[in-house]
Amino acid sequence: MILDELSLLQVLLANAALLAGACLQGVAGYGIGTLAAPLLFLISPILLPAPLILNASVLTVLMLVRNRGALAIREVRFAIWGGAIGTILAALILLVLSPEGFELIFGILILTGVALSVGGLRPALNARNSVIAGAASTFMGTITAVGGPPIAMIYQNQKGPLVRANMSAFFLTASFFSLAALLYSGYLGLRELRLFGLTFPGMLIGFWLSGHLVHRMPANGLRPVILTIAAVAGIAALVRGLMSL
Repeated sequence: MILDELSLLQVLLANAALLAGACLQGVAGYGIGTLAAPLLFLISPILLPAPLILNASVLTVLMLVRNRGALAIREVRFAIWGGAIGTILAALILLVLSPEGFELIFGILILTGVALSVGGLRPALNARNSVIAGAASTFMGTITAVGGPPIAMIYQNQKGPLVRANMSAFFLTASFFSLAALLYSGYLGLRELRLFGLTFPGMLIGFWLSGHLVHRMPANGLRPVILTIAAVAGIAALVRGLMSL
């Protein structure tokens, strides 16, 4: 056992999940949570949410440096304000959640993210929608590490470099909000830092690969697979949570 709760195989699988998620985010602007979080939950629930959010924080710094020329901070500032609101709400819920309750809300929010992704909504990129999307994104992201779908909805009609730069700026700020909330509510400690250290290599390799695939990888073609994985994990979390009640 690498840790008391994880085997070597689970650590290797977790790194593979983060590699795929980081590569997808490097190409499309988001995806490490949507793809990796469901897989990590199926590998072991202890890998969520803090270890994944720590990996996502480092990834967003790397992406922001790579795409800094396209950053339009005036557009993303409203989403950041909304993100602060969503984080506070998530922290309050985490304070009262039991492990069984966490699995239930994880499942519900994952399936909500899937529904948002396939719902076909195309909200305009404006101040009001940015605040709402930012709040929903950090609320979901703090609890499940899957905060991409709400914020991605308002950027779905924008061009690639702008999407990758602005969403990276938002996710970086949102990650700090989320980590503060997790620390406050007791979901971030030494165990989570060790898990981050064990899974960091996969994320780093995924980011490196994305630099070679950003103009070749059909991110839209992977969408059905990603959403199917997310839906399976969401249903599994709901079943586990209900069976534990």
